[in-house]
Amino acid sequence: MDGLGRRVLVAAFDGWNDAGEAASSAITQLREGGSYETVFSVDPELYFDYQYTRPHIAADGDGRRTLRWPEASLLRPARATRGTQLWLLTGVEPARAWQAFSSEFIDMALREDITGFVAIGSMMSDVPHTRPISVFAGSDNENLRGALELERSSYEGPVGILSVLGDAAERAGIPTASLWASVPHYVAGHTPSPKATLALLDKLEDLTGAPVPRGDLATEAAAWEASIDAAAADDEEMTEYIHQLERTRDTWDSPEASGDAIAQEFERYLRRTDGKPGDGPSKPGRDDPRR
Repeated sequence: MDGLGRRVLVAAFDGWNDAGEAASSAITQLREGGSYETVFSVDPELYFDYQYTRPHIAADGDGRRTLRWPEASLLRPARATRGTQLWLLTGVEPARAWQAFSSEFIDMALREDITGFVAIGSMMSDVPHTRPISVFAGSDNENLRGALELERSSYEGPVGILSVLGDAAERAGIPTASLWASVPHYVAGHTPSPKATLALLDKLEDLTGAPVPRGDLATEAAAWEASIDAAAADDEEMTEYIHQLERTRDTWDSPEASGDAIAQEFERYLRRTDGKPGDGPSKPGRDDPRR
């Protein structure tokens, strides 16, 4: 895993980049499964719109009511260990001054001798919940793509804070990769999505070589899938739609699938849906604006 080095910063944010809370839940799992200390937090007054991301008030263990403000923080492992270590960058996607926000964190990453950067996100896609969650693993760094067998995204369009941070990291000389989980769009009422979180963590471990805690995610993922099965059982239209997604996914995943076969299946699907915007499938993990 020399491509990313031994000090890898993993970033995920609440907001546009976090369908099904899969990415933020992955960071939470890492944080709760290890021991971390905060290195740096930005001044929330500079980057957050409190009408959009409001502060919360809550009572502590002694009954005192305190305000909790939106935040974004860099955390490092509290104890040095052998092998690859994962630093964490997490919080709420900022509302303004993204270039300054990114510069603050990348400057701090350089001070901490970070050797690699991995952005993790999740997006709503036309994929079935009954199949393994697709995770797109990509990089704009040619050397990293060769070393870790990553893909290069061809997407052009609007992006989220993860792309801005990744660009800043690359320009600062920190090799950058991204992981994007495809969450079935029809499961919005079944958030969070532990199956997607588990898929992200599995891929993160493969990519970095660092041991990644999973906790009870396997059990939670099975329960999540079963709950959607139960909901679909009472809805014939939803059941048929899921079967259509399954057929499309199986075509893409089959060993004999060629580009022409995939294109033909895509065209058949569009004909079945009359070509309505948003009805046709997009190949998992490749064409989402959050990248």
